[in-house]
Amino acid sequence: MGTYYAKTGEVPREWVLIDAADQVLGRVASEAAQILKGKRKPQYTPHVDTGDFVVIVNADKIKVTGAKATDKVYYRHSGFPGGLKSETFEEAMERHPERVIERAVKGMLPKNTLGRAMGKKLKVYAGPDHPHKAQNPREIKLEA
Repeated sequence: MGTYYAKTGEVPREWVLIDAADQVLGRVASEAAQILKGKRKPQYTPHVDTGDFVVIVNADKIKVTGAKATDKVYYRHSGFPGGLKSETFEEAMERHPERVIERAVKGMLPKNTLGRAMGKKLKVYAGPDHPHKAQNPREIKLEA
């Protein structure tokens, strides 16, 4: 009997809904990354994208512990001299709360082609509404 390896077209995909209201950023991100990778499935194969689609709603109500709201800083660089930009967690939440969760989740995914493909299955929305109701996403409850 040989070892079973999942093939790309054979893996059934489902949609998962996570409500991020009053949840801790890292815990939501790690749960979403596990689902995107497919680690919760019995046919998980490391070199194949076996994960599901993840929809995260209420991104604007996410919480962080301790003093991270004021101390956590996001950096990006334009590639030009003097092009280092920074913004705190509070500033990022005011401007674009979706990107805070996207960045946290993508940091937990592999840094290769497979990880980028997994990241495309992540959908994050600031409010409670999302356009994926037709896919009938299964809601997952996280411990508060």
